[in-house]
Amino acid sequence: MTVLEAIQKSTDFLAKKGVDSPRLQSELLLAHVLQTQRLKLYLDFARQLQEKQTESLREFVKRRGNREPLQHILGRTSFCGLDIGVNYNVLVPRPETELLAEEGWKFLNALNRPSAFLDFGTGSGCIAIALCHFATASTGCAIDNSQDALNVARDNATRNKIHDRITFLESDGFSALDPSARFDLIISNPPYIPGAEIATLQEEVRNFDPHSALDGGSDGLDFYRLLAAEAKRFLSPVGKVLAEFGDRQEEKVATIFSSARWNVETIINDYSSRPRMISLNPLS
Repeated sequence: MTVLEAIQKSTDFLAKKGVDSPRLQSELLLAHVLQTQRLKLYLDFARQLQEKQTESLREFVKRRGNREPLQHILGRTSFCGLDIGVNYNVLVPRPETELLAEEGWKFLNALNRPSAFLDFGTGSGCIAIALCHFATASTGCAIDNSQDALNVARDNATRNKIHDRITFLESDGFSALDPSARFDLIISNPPYIPGAEIATLQEEVRNFDPHSALDGGSDGLDFYRLLAAEAKRFLSPVGKVLAEFGDRQEEKVATIFSSARWNVETIINDYSSRPRMISLNPLS
């Protein structure tokens, strides 16, 4: 089978399975098998695949047809241009969360001094790693209640050569933190899906992302209540909180924080011009 034939057959299969962008997905899978860049496939359409390469591609395409995320099959994804390993223990980072990370490193850089941040619910570690990469005077603490997720995050920090600048802690909420710890930024992409709605999510999410990284309680807002109640005591005098939230949650999230004596500095939109992030600082 040639490269072109492999792309065409894989595309047809994934299209029948209802997978979005089947041609692109097929090309990415084949490029992974051949250990080459996707665009280079177009220069080598007549190349014959070896039997082992064909078998690997068939297995990967079958998995994708069963709606396993492409990122799980590849074992990695790109986040803010950084190489982040992912598996079933962590949420696959979403493009919108890149904006959250960017807001974070811009704030840290504007301090013009060494700074400290807390990544609340770090998952794959993608936010903490991006902050350290783009805010080079920063160090961080990344907490999560899943040791399996923390193992992924530690590996990613090592992969991106910033493992010496992030402390990873298993923590139920803020419980593992030293009470005297203070951070210039607390940043979080917490679980925010109402528990009953998880079954309605697309198959790639509901069947493969860890539900603990999705389930925000009955109304999806449990972790904002926790942040509003407890984050203040871990902030430095100039500190702020940045948090992502779900569709149409902005008013409820803002009310939770304002009721707990936080100043809602701004609501930030995502790439689709939908409200997606909240910036906060505590009232005195």
